[in-house]
Amino acid sequence: MTVESPLSAVQRLPGQPSPDSVPLQSGPGAKQRVLVTADRLFYSEGIRTVGVDRLIAESSVTKATFYKHFGAKDNLVLDYITRRFDEVRVENQALVSSSGGPTATLRAIVAAIVTRTQAPGFRGCPFINAAAEFSDPNHPVRIVVVQFRDWYTETLVDLFKEAGHAMPGDAADEFLALRDGAMVGGYAGDPIAATAALTRAADRLLAAV
Repeated sequence: MTVESPLSAVQRLPGQPSPDSVPLQSGPGAKQRVLVTADRLFYSEGIRTVGVDRLIAESSVTKATFYKHFGAKDNLVLDYITRRFDEVRVENQALVSSSGGPTATLRAIVAAIVTRTQAPGFRGCPFINAAAEFSDPNHPVRIVVVQFRDWYTETLVDLFKEAGHAMPGDAADEFLALRDGAMVGGYAGDPIAATAALTRAADRLLAAV
């Protein structure tokens, strides 16, 4: 599997998928093993706390192989957050294709957030988590996080506009705030209560379309 460079990941405009916009699958290749391991550890334990030596050990690769493919941990981190962005885009496109209309798509997005938040091993939104670990707004990881949030908001605006909402921009901002709150609350507190609140609030928001 080809991994786009960190530079292209930062420069790619929101809404433009990379050539390999698919969820990671485990495989025999050394590079792929590192990517799968990094995805698991960065999400479950945090990016800063996972060092290169541990990534190398749990991926069963040599240090030379790691640096040959990634050069530095920062490049791997950028691959991780970019792929997470790609996964959401792929999932969103699937929901758009299968839901049968903008309102149904919005409800399907809510259902997907509920499912993810209540799933075992859920540790919150990977983009919010990454932003918390990288304070510099000019860091490439933060740039990808901003790209994700811009794309997500634009996607919601389009859906609310197509659904006939009188104020699609405001509705999109409110929906994103509901999503963020449910994911943070679902990890830090009670996921059932957080997702129930999300569903109730989203129902009220969608009643305006």
